Amino acid sequence: MKDFDGIIKTARGRGPKTMAVAVAQDTEVLSAVDMARKLGIADSILIGDKDEIAEVSEECGIDIDKYEVIDVKDKNESSRRAVELVSAGKAHIVMKGLVDTSLVLKAVLDEKIGLRTGNVLSHVAVFSVAGYERLFYITDAAMNLAPDLAQKKQIIENAVQVANALGNGNPKVAVLAAVEKVNPKMQATVDAAELVRMNEEGEIKGCILGGPFALDIAVSAEAARHKGMTHPVAGHADILMVPYIEAGNILYKSMVYFARAKIAGIIVGAKAPVVLSSRSDSDETKLNSIAVGALMADKCRH
Repeated sequence: MKDFDGIIKTARGRGPKTMAVAVAQDTEVLSAVDMARKLGIADSILIGDKDEIAEVSEECGIDIDKYEVIDVKDKNESSRRAVELVSAGKAHIVMKGLVDTSLVLKAVLDEKIGLRTGNVLSHVAVFSVAGYERLFYITDAAMNLAPDLAQKKQIIENAVQVANALGNGNPKVAVLAAVEKVNPKMQATVDAAELVRMNEEGEIKGCILGGPFALDIAVSAEAARHKGMTHPVAGHADILMVPYIEAGNILYKSMVYFARAKIAGIIVGAKAPVVLSSRSDSDETKLNSIAVGALMADKCRH
């Protein structure tokens, strides 16, 4: 899949999943949920303040009778109820509505009702950028602050699963840093070299991993040629692994505001995908995220 049109088409073809939406009383959330229903991507159970959900639905011209609505006014309890539905097998995807991410993740990680697997949870952003005939995956721009080597390994593995779900069976992973040479004073470069070794020795599977790479070397074949970089990932990266959250957040928002990229966001590493986008994101971005979540749900079930 090379763009979101392809992702949405594939998700439609595989039939609707069921999504539990925590604190659903939000215009963009409900608009995206309704588009996903009409497209046959996902049917949703709406959890939140029933009166507010009805009010927002009426303002948006949404037929609320098409949905099961569970009236829970407390945002913490609404998040828990959404996760419980997925844990019980009544839904395949959790979606964050008008609620802080921390409350949703608290429910996801709850030992009694949650979706723990023992793996690191990480955020994967999927980007479609004008001028490139491939999707980009940025990780981790939203969850892990300063991951150590072991966490970076799992973050890469999570991102590879997303790429696999979107049809890329052997993604190229660039471990980003400021330079291409290992410098003991720059931990990102040291970790990159070790992650490459893990990949070469079969400890990280299902991808081709290169690094350390500066961003230009990772995404531009011309820049890679100028610098004499012949690694198969150089200039052809699909997954961009950032060294820490500040770098990821800046890169993510640069793609959104400067490149005007189309995006989706999802949390992986749990038993089921968690659709997570910013409260400021458009309904289009949220729909894209739902479509990615639906394809990830297929992978999680297998």
